[in-house]
Amino acid sequence: MEYKKLGLTDLVVSRIGFGCWAIGGHGYGKVDDRQSINAIRAALDLGINFFDTADVYGFGHSEEILSKGLGFSRNDVVVATKFGVAWDSNGNTYHDCSPKRAVEALEGSLRRLRLDCIPLYQIHWHDNVTPIYETLEALRKCQESGKIRYISCSNFSIDLVREAIKVHRIESLQCLYNIIQRDTERDMAECHDQFSLGIIVYGLLARGLLSGKYSLGSQFGENDTRSKCELFKGENLKKNLHFVETLKRIGLLYGKTSAQVAIRFVLENPVVTCAITGNKTREQVEENVSALNWKLKQEDLQALQPSDECYNLK
Repeated sequence: MEYKKLGLTDLVVSRIGFGCWAIGGHGYGKVDDRQSINAIRAALDLGINFFDTADVYGFGHSEEILSKGLGFSRNDVVVATKFGVAWDSNGNTYHDCSPKRAVEALEGSLRRLRLDCIPLYQIHWHDNVTPIYETLEALRKCQESGKIRYISCSNFSIDLVREAIKVHRIESLQCLYNIIQRDTERDMAECHDQFSLGIIVYGLLARGLLSGKYSLGSQFGENDTRSKCELFKGENLKKNLHFVETLKRIGLLYGKTSAQVAIRFVLENPVVTCAITGNKTREQVEENVSALNWKLKQEDLQALQPSDECYNLK
């Protein structure tokens, strides 16, 4: 396993993190909780010590399954959870970063995760309503009471990061980043170089597209948010699948899968602290970890520069 220090904290995290959206059982199709628990335990065995979840993933179920999978190890690893996306009784989601919601959400996460203190607590999405200083003031009080170790943010614009850091130290930025969605690169570099933030990235496989497992005929169920994702639609899908063939070709040179090449590309970016991979099975964890401890040659890195028409698809 490769490890790296997170920002200015004393947390040393695995460069491959375990993403827990899928194990929540909502948004990624059907999930077997037993397989999820086995995947978490495989991650521990392989040296992964960073587990990223959110209260909204499965409406709390992801945090509960993560706690079960970690067992007593939950106090020995870095559990990062998030708040800021709330939901109603019908499962409709909305953004809420109010101080009241921040405290409510934190208490719920502590209970589901069975932790006394959350190592890294992240604002998932800003609601564009609550002044950031009000949210951070509420989190600061929770930090002083010992319920949060470090405060962080996710999906913040660079302007919002600048505004936030004037109010309270934040330790990392989490953002979407992969070979074909790279519009966050400049912001990542600025946060790393100017503010010494750790950089955590998600979406490495573009919702699984870069794994090479999908084709023009792939279908997703109603409960799978990929059915509405532009990456998987029409001409976008054709262009992206063509690029996946390049990933496969380069993978053959190294004895790696297209997914491993896509993850390795992200890890080659020196500002990236931790790359989060979504997992539902032990086999997926093992494949993702095999993206570590090797390097892409410069000519292959250049070949993995997709055309502009592949970029920035949500």
